[in-house]
Amino acid sequence: MESIIFHSVLPNVFAAEPKVCSEVWLKDIELRRGEICLVEAESGTGKSTMCSYLTGFRHDYSGKILFDRQDINSYTHAKWAQIRCRHISLLFQELRLFPELTAMENVEIKNRLTGFLSRKRIEEMFDLLGIGEKRDVRTGKMSFGQQQRVAMIRALAQPFDFILLDEPVSHLDDKNSQTMATLIAEEASRQGAGIISTSIGRHMPLPYNRVLKL
Repeated sequence: MESIIFHSVLPNVFAAEPKVCSEVWLKDIELRRGEICLVEAESGTGKSTMCSYLTGFRHDYSGKILFDRQDINSYTHAKWAQIRCRHISLLFQELRLFPELTAMENVEIKNRLTGFLSRKRIEEMFDLLGIGEKRDVRTGKMSFGQQQRVAMIRALAQPFDFILLDEPVSHLDDKNSQTMATLIAEEASRQGAGIISTSIGRHMPLPYNRVLKL
């Protein structure tokens, strides 16, 4: 997948708004593979909704979203499964980890589906992010910041053309934010992929090519 195009997209919940001031909603924009884009937003303006549209979890909008100029509303469930497994990865704001499983088990669930990372590489990522000693700890017993790093490793356990990061550093200190940014940037560069990160304030330290106000 080389591009994501928004054509006059507006979430249905905003349809009755008298005026929508946004550089994304109701605009024509193209996000290209290989670019690093920051979407800045205030709470309640639809950043998580946007991520849900791009991964096919929600369809409650007017306008069109195109992947390589194909309308995503034409996609079947099987096509969306392929998109999520091979083309678009998402770090959820709410993480969506299984609290009863260990950190490693949460990553392995996805990696078994994709076969993308070696066990050695997964362990290296845990160590790089300062949670190597937490691999066998249930995520329900971990802090949110630690869980955020586990969810990031899981998001990297697949090939992708674009990776969506929904408030990825909301609970991380500057050091861990930088380490995570470096890890993501290196992997995205290796795959020639685009990065789309959202923020309502503090954002991941990346060399952004574009900044859009939602």
